[in-house]
Amino acid sequence: MGRDVIDDRLLGALHLRALTRAGLRHDPAAEHVAFQAGTIDALLAGDYDGDATIGELLDHGDLGIGTTQGLGGELVIVDGRAFLVDGAGTVSAVGRDVRTPFAVVCRFAPEVSVTAHGLDPDGLRSRIEECAPAGRSVLAVRVDGRFEDLRLRSVRAPGRPYPPLAEVTAHQREWTVARADGTLVGFRFPDAAAGVEVPGFHLHFLSADHLVGGHVLAATLVDGTIAVDGGDELHVELPAHLGLGVPGAADRAAIRSMEGG
Repeated sequence: MGRDVIDDRLLGALHLRALTRAGLRHDPAAEHVAFQAGTIDALLAGDYDGDATIGELLDHGDLGIGTTQGLGGELVIVDGRAFLVDGAGTVSAVGRDVRTPFAVVCRFAPEVSVTAHGLDPDGLRSRIEECAPAGRSVLAVRVDGRFEDLRLRSVRAPGRPYPPLAEVTAHQREWTVARADGTLVGFRFPDAAAGVEVPGFHLHFLSADHLVGGHVLAATLVDGTIAVDGGDELHVELPAHLGLGVPGAADRAAIRSMEGG
């Protein structure tokens, strides 16, 4: 298993561990631990090929976000089921054997759950932050309820040769959904993880009928439940050609531009 563990760093409160694919398979699933394939830096550079499968990630978690091989769209994992929202806005189930260049999951075990009403995008994020368990560097988020004014996006698979992510998102499709019942899921990572992950919030949405979804640019919560799970462990599976880089040394402006934040 060669590179089972190639790095062990303490980034503030975040404990970051890098693994080979073999290491990921043998890494025990646990609550309050986030498991990831690839890095956001590699995705920004146009590296859309991964070696970990959706099934391998689902063995470690039941809630998550990311994309699929070749940058096929926006991946949403809810209740252990994976869905992809493609560049046309179409939602489809994702098989376990599909590979991913970038995705993060956790075995969601909420430490805090509260009801909430009438929260605009800024208010929703503030309320999530208020629910964050003290001292936790990684926050997993699930919001179930009725939403209004959802602004979503996805991208069309670019094909080879892969262009950088900036070129792909320059032609992304955005759309607005007036009302939808569903689930918003995602993570908030510390700034020190920039480059390995998206610093700050990264959220995706899936409607209850599995007909609408995408990367969340904005959403208003009419009423629902906010649940959060905290942790300090991020285990990252890296293909043989990919290095971890220097966490925290990323171009944050580029990440914000690509992620719409």
